[in-house]
Amino acid sequence: MFASSRYPVGSRKLKRFTPRFALFSSPVAPPPMPRALITGITGQDGSYLAEFLLEQGYEVHGMVRRASTESFERITHLAGRITLRQADLLDPLSIINMVSDVRPDEIYNLAAQSFVPTSWSQPLLTSEYTALGVTRVLEAIRLVDRSIRFYQASSSEMFGRVQEEPQTERTAFYPRSPYGVSKVYGHWITVNYRESYDLFAVSGILFNHESPRRGKEFVTRKVSYAVARIKHGLQDKLRLGNLDAQRDWGYAGDFVRAMWLMLKHNQPVDYVIATGKKHSVRDLVQLAFDRVGLDWQKYVEIDPQLLRPAEVNHLCGDASKARVELDWSPRVNFEQLVAMMVDADMSLVAREKAGADRMAQ
Repeated sequence: MFASSRYPVGSRKLKRFTPRFALFSSPVAPPPMPRALITGITGQDGSYLAEFLLEQGYEVHGMVRRASTESFERITHLAGRITLRQADLLDPLSIINMVSDVRPDEIYNLAAQSFVPTSWSQPLLTSEYTALGVTRVLEAIRLVDRSIRFYQASSSEMFGRVQEEPQTERTAFYPRSPYGVSKVYGHWITVNYRESYDLFAVSGILFNHESPRRGKEFVTRKVSYAVARIKHGLQDKLRLGNLDAQRDWGYAGDFVRAMWLMLKHNQPVDYVIATGKKHSVRDLVQLAFDRVGLDWQKYVEIDPQLLRPAEVNHLCGDASKARVELDWSPRVNFEQLVAMMVDADMSLVAREKAGADRMAQ
């Protein structure tokens, strides 16, 4: 109808005129890089997460505390690619200022006093960082920008004296340490802020996850480092506590991917992240010594002082929900993880030994 009224039958259809300026399109600005802020960036998980987010095209900022001695060894290789910001989980104003300055799209709260045995000797400090520190970050989001997505690092230690096996998102908590109690608070305050202020705030209930970057005070790294030193002739014995304790151990590099997937989900939901397979400390020790061709029973001694006041005997998670809804699954199994850690520490101890030999000359 409209076409025939403009161009009568038998007439020549005129060519449509295109304005000259339309022929020269201006370059389209690339979309802004997503921006993430990681508390605890200098730790094991923080360093792996920073690497992963950089690979995804993020601008990465990390919170560090002002200290006379600073340990950045896990993120030294990222120098020039990340931005470090000074703040402290004990200082609410410093957190608010940091969040206001950075204006992140996502905050990953990994900072905590995370060594369980220390939580008995320093319970108040543990609760300040691991429990109330979560509230301070959430308050900063509430005050600065409620559109920021928030990830809280919850822990399998919240299950403690387990009420069912395996543990799922619906399993009741029964923490057995000040650390576990603090993590339960951090978990529930995250739920509370999500429901009270409509924040996209989630908790990842992560079971034990290890790597060559794990601190030497943790049992997995304590074992792999001691095995390497014994093999190199620098140590005679390895002292441990409960060899029968069982844990669901995974690889930290796999677990940080799950953190990111949670914040990319269309709804704020909490997830258990685990391998679903448990192994004893004894299994860990045997695999580690086997890796270097040694009989573990000749070198391991039980030290009663290393036993916990309230033991968590076994933990094993069911990550079925994450597998279905996030399409997440672990890629590194327990045997591969132990081999990775022992091999890394064999190389590390060889370098340390060579350095000591040079110094002695």
